[in-house]
Amino acid sequence: MASTNSQRLWSVGPGGRPRLRTGAAPETIRVLTAAVDGRIIPDTYVADGAPVVVEQVSGAADPTAGDDDVALPLAASVLKPALLANLLATHTDVIQTKVNEKGDTFDVEVSPPASVLSAVLAGRSWPGLPVLRRIISTPVLRPDGTLLQKPGYDPATGFYLTANGHLDPIPDRPSAAQVDAARVFLLERFLRDFPWRSAADRANYLALLVTPLIRPFTNALSPFGMIEASMPGSGKTILAGCVGLLVGQRVLTWTDSDEELRKSITTVLSDSVGVVVFDNLTEGEMVNSAVLARLVTERTWSDRRLGTNVSSNFANDRLWLATGNNLRTGGDMASRTVWVRLDPNCPRPEARTGFTIPNLDSWILDPVNRATVLRHVLTLVLDWTANGAPTAGNVPQMRQFTRWAQYLGGFLTHHGVGDFLGNADAGRGLDEDHAEWYAFLASWHDIYGGEPVTAQQLRSGAEPEYGAPDRWKGTFPTTAAGKPLTPKSLGKKLAGQKDRWRGDLVLRSAVDPHTKMKLYMVERGTDSG
Repeated sequence: MASTNSQRLWSVGPGGRPRLRTGAAPETIRVLTAAVDGRIIPDTYVADGAPVVVEQVSGAADPTAGDDDVALPLAASVLKPALLANLLATHTDVIQTKVNEKGDTFDVEVSPPASVLSAVLAGRSWPGLPVLRRIISTPVLRPDGTLLQKPGYDPATGFYLTANGHLDPIPDRPSAAQVDAARVFLLERFLRDFPWRSAADRANYLALLVTPLIRPFTNALSPFGMIEASMPGSGKTILAGCVGLLVGQRVLTWTDSDEELRKSITTVLSDSVGVVVFDNLTEGEMVNSAVLARLVTERTWSDRRLGTNVSSNFANDRLWLATGNNLRTGGDMASRTVWVRLDPNCPRPEARTGFTIPNLDSWILDPVNRATVLRHVLTLVLDWTANGAPTAGNVPQMRQFTRWAQYLGGFLTHHGVGDFLGNADAGRGLDEDHAEWYAFLASWHDIYGGEPVTAQQLRSGAEPEYGAPDRWKGTFPTTAAGKPLTPKSLGKKLAGQKDRWRGDLVLRSAVDPHTKMKLYMVERGTDSG
């Protein structure tokens, strides 16, 4: 029982079960509210102002493929009247005194009406319930640098760790032999046979693999992870699945509609999974979403729950990944993406043989093997923290993700894994939006130099003269139908690009003092990279 005040409201019945004596509706509401807040129901917590109960999830089968949804074995269910009635009947005796025709009193067990249970759950203050922030399936590094690895509720973090019977405790200070064995397993066995385009791609993948395990410690936003290959069968889905199988994953279908994407994000953030994967995008897809760009740079996602007018806030503490062949980025996603690129450089990648771990796609589905991978990763993490968790100071500046890059860069450097983020220039080369704007501005500068022009003049100059070659060389912005933009549409696009550098070119804007019309000009400077 949580408090002396709560204990006065119930007693212990003959069978050892708590006995709640209720009466009229007001009295019953008071008794049941105190009982719920006093944790008379086991495994109850509070999340976002609502009481929840942690329950086993029946039928949560093991995944059969790396691109399956991976649900956690436990779930936090918000207490609703029907669920509360069920739990009260399971764990307590709710008693009410009745009077028969002769005037004799006797006790009967009752189930409170739904209206009473709704009133009990109407409040948002539950000081007696511990705060539940997340249910997790793998140990994580606490903010103080210690490893949360004991199953159950952890008051220090508010996390509830599910049990893993295949994972033995990891020592706080692993031995040199354990650390060497972990490095050899991960680098020379587990990741050896993937056709990385460069050492940077392998380093970036290791950073993404470790990110969910150390996020509470780093308190850092993580960039969007793009796992991309030149051909099908290269192993990109296996790589994404190896992360998701460890920490739980939801696999989503990519959509070009920002409205549908927003709904999907809100829905998936209510799940207790560590990774969200947009799997197998259309070949050559350009990822250019304002919603996604906003998501990865915000710590909290606020949106209206589907089917309601209630707005909810969700901690954006997930790792977001996408897989596909020959993918590209556009808009703000280019600077918010970390690339992991594979290139088997052969006509039939799926026919390759001689792997260090044969059939890795099915091997990783065995929970014993997943525990092996996790044990080695955590061994490297704890060796890093035992040595002061050094950070890297020479990583590229990544705006909101610089803190992430410093911590992960320090982790990788500590373990001798080099070239982290070394493929950033190659990633910028896959920024379709950047390439198109650079080509347009370069043609503009060739035609007009630094001369100021209006959107109307620019549009008029895009009309080809009869029989003459296109002096814009196909770079002038067009509609989806391939027609040059109208002056109004062109002006809107130019306004959104003012003072934005594209390589060594930048678009400037001014106002004509006589006509008050907006003028645009292209300046050439020095590309600082």
